[in-house]
Amino acid sequence: MEKQTLIFDLDDTLIHCNKYFRDTINKFVNQIQEWFPALDTQEIRQIQLEIDLKSIAEHGLHSSRFPESLVSTYIYFCEKFSQKVEPDRADKVRQIGQSVFQIEVQPFPNMYEVLNALKQDGHDLYMYTGGDKENQTRKIMQLELEAYFGRRVFIYEHKNSSALKEVLQIIEADPRTTWMIGNSLKTDIKPAIENGIHAIHIPSELEWSYNNVKIDIDPKGELLTVNSLDQLPEIFRKYGTMNYRDEAAI
Repeated sequence: MEKQTLIFDLDDTLIHCNKYFRDTINKFVNQIQEWFPALDTQEIRQIQLEIDLKSIAEHGLHSSRFPESLVSTYIYFCEKFSQKVEPDRADKVRQIGQSVFQIEVQPFPNMYEVLNALKQDGHDLYMYTGGDKENQTRKIMQLELEAYFGRRVFIYEHKNSSALKEVLQIIEADPRTTWMIGNSLKTDIKPAIENGIHAIHIPSELEWSYNNVKIDIDPKGELLTVNSLDQLPEIFRKYGTMNYRDEAAI
């Protein structure tokens, strides 16, 4: 069986993430409604999302961005209703935002079993995740994922096609046997296609709107969609034992 190079996303591919942000935003929305009873939940969520996405475009995926997006949303509504910005309230919403980075994260079902099987089959496992080094390392250490990835972990605050290209160059990846595996069409799948490698999309049940983009590029390699991590070992056993691509086509 030919060894494959497997590059895994972390959040909402191997471990839960979006559900913790959902719960935190729900807590934030309830707090804002307590201070501004005239607001409905949809308006609060929409304004926070707009502020958050604008911040990502400017600052990337650093963890400090999210709490400050909640503070900026609070300030927005203070201005809308001509209310004074109260420092203790700003601190309270900031603490709500920071709390999401203190949660003990949980792996997806059968994550360890799948990684064990892929490791035993001889594949090279890499991690390529978006965020800041401190927070992402916290999660990796908490779940003892260094046992599978060692130092083969790449953390980028701006996770895009250029960043993935850099990773591929560093690891000297062969496009014929290299796969990007992730839930995000925006930061995992589209960059993989743009870099000419294979991609496996595992859609998240709870997806962040930031991750949803249209794939308008014809892939040079394989582009698969699967329901869960459980399907991966058999997929790579299949592709590791067949000449599925002519070298000139990649």
